[in-house]
Formats: sequence, structure tokens, C-alpha cells
Amino acid sequence: VQLQASGGGLVQAGESLRLSCVASGRTFSDSNMGWFRQAPGEAREFVAGIRWSDSSTYYVDSVKGRFTISRDNAKNTVYLQMNSLKPEDTAVYYCAADRDYVWSLSRDPGRYDYWGQGTLVTVSS
Repeated sequence: VQLQASGGGLVQAGESLRLSCVASGRTFSDSNMGWFRQAPGEAREFVAGIRWSDSSTYYVDSVKGRFTISRDNAKNTVYLQMNSLKPEDTAVYYCAADRDYVWSLSRDPGRYDYWGQGTLVTVSS
């Protein structure tokens, strides 16, 4: 089972990036999926999540209105569209999957069973 995150890079403030997370080895259509990020010296924090049951989405306040999480179950892929990027968005971004059929979407990284390797997003001012 593997989650492969990609799409990071170096951009200027105000620009956009789209991250992708492709799952292989099993389907995650019945799993809540999340994006987390970790800046140097900081704890890993929840950024966005999407529920398996109804595709409800959840965001940390600092990215609301700028980031959009979505999923394509046919492609076993989760996306994070990031617009109006700010220098404080600089971090390694990780995708993660919870176990199947968990009703509540968790913002706690310790609740997620599967993790991608991370993709670096650097936003210059």
C-alpha cells in the first residue's frame, strides 16, 4: 500500500500549485483522506480533509478560501488546489488516509494509518 504525493515546488507569493496524491495497492474510496503539512521545527498540522461518505471538506482556518481538497475515486487520487499562496504556507505537504468507514474526519495525524512521502512547497515573498 502506497500513497505517492507530487506537485510541490518553488513559487512566488500569490501563485498557485496543485498537489496530487495517488494511492496504489488498495482503494481508498471508503477512507477519509487528509492533507497535512510540516514546516521546519514545527509539528505536523492538519491542512484539509475530505470524507469518504459524502465528500464533505474541512480546512484549517489559515487556508480557508484559498485551498480546495477534492478526490477522484476512479483514479484513486486526492488533490489539493492551493491558490494565493503565502510564504507561511512553506512546508512539506503529506497526504494521509484513515482506515475504512470511519465516520468522523479527524484532524489528528496520529489517527491516520497510511502516509505519503511528502512533497515540498516553498513560497517566496
